[in-house]
Amino acid sequence: MGGCFIKEPIDALARIGVAATVIGVRPVYNRRPHPSPEAPAKWIRYPQLPGTVGLSSAGRFLYARLFAEVSRAHRNRSIDVIHAHAALPCGHAAFLLGQRLGIPYVVTVHGLDVFNTCFVGGAAAEWRRATSIAVYRNAGRVVCVSRRVERTLQNGMPGAVHSTVVHNGTDVELFSPQPTDRGAASVSASNALGQDILVVGNLIPSKGQEIVLRAIHRISDAFPQLQCRIVGEGPDRRRLEALANELGISQRIHFVGRQSRAAVANAMRACSMFVLPSSSEGLGCVYLEAMACAKPVIACRGQGIEEIIEHGKNGWLITPDHLPELEQAISVLLNSPKQAGQIGIAARQTILNGATLAHQAQSLATVYRLCAPGRAL
Repeated sequence: MGGCFIKEPIDALARIGVAATVIGVRPVYNRRPHPSPEAPAKWIRYPQLPGTVGLSSAGRFLYARLFAEVSRAHRNRSIDVIHAHAALPCGHAAFLLGQRLGIPYVVTVHGLDVFNTCFVGGAAAEWRRATSIAVYRNAGRVVCVSRRVERTLQNGMPGAVHSTVVHNGTDVELFSPQPTDRGAASVSASNALGQDILVVGNLIPSKGQEIVLRAIHRISDAFPQLQCRIVGEGPDRRRLEALANELGISQRIHFVGRQSRAAVANAMRACSMFVLPSSSEGLGCVYLEAMACAKPVIACRGQGIEEIIEHGKNGWLITPDHLPELEQAISVLLNSPKQAGQIGIAARQTILNGATLAHQAQSLATVYRLCAPGRAL
């Protein structure tokens, strides 16, 4: 929500001659955002009914709120393409703005809930699905962060859709094996040669923090120095803290809350391995960032990251929610520091070869030019 996944590619696009104006949006019932120097944007607050019911109509409210702002920007400097992130509400607003102002738009789908049903049924979910389909059908391109997301899109569309896969890029200077002059106060962590697991993600059931705690409990006798640092906030925090106490491993588990990008990068450099057994992941930028730091990453099969990780070569893949596999994966990597190191080196090279911000910017620039032929872009 801080905007880093928007801001960083935009900086890379600027280096190849693509200029962008960023508008961040937030419903009026959410707290007013604090401007971030890491992700500068013009913030717009718009009316929306709370919850998923409000999401059904949010695009029209957002369009009404944005129209004057975007029209003014278009008059001052002609806009070649609008890039929206997620079909609702931003993609719907881009669809309506594009119709009114004659500007093509693209929309990026970041997660597996492609049609905004929120994985439930009912009339409201069908309304969100129908609106999402209209957004995708009329977009110049639907940008999917993985082939996994693209398959979900294409299988759910009633007709053809112009889609393409653009993997998220990684800042390989910030996320690197060595600290850079861009660093900030780090999250305190154990020595990288020790037994320190790092988990980064929202504290929600699908991210798999519970299975990490259970795996640590099962191997704690074999690895008496094992520690786990959990970065992130969310509704599951209290339950996970209680589980750590119940399992008798609370002294090994460190919940450090939400951290800055630089602090996360420092924590990734300091850990022995990165673990996030998420069972619902379109791609997962944190995997790419940990790989860029030359760390062995444990992730799940069937997710977008499977397109990047080759099991046993540049990372480790397990079956979702499979505790014995996770237990074995952590044990193998801790018992084989040479193998873990080789996997980390291969992981860093994988990112350098095709998943940097420069790679993402070049791919996005190609998408923009396809959607705006004959324009100045």
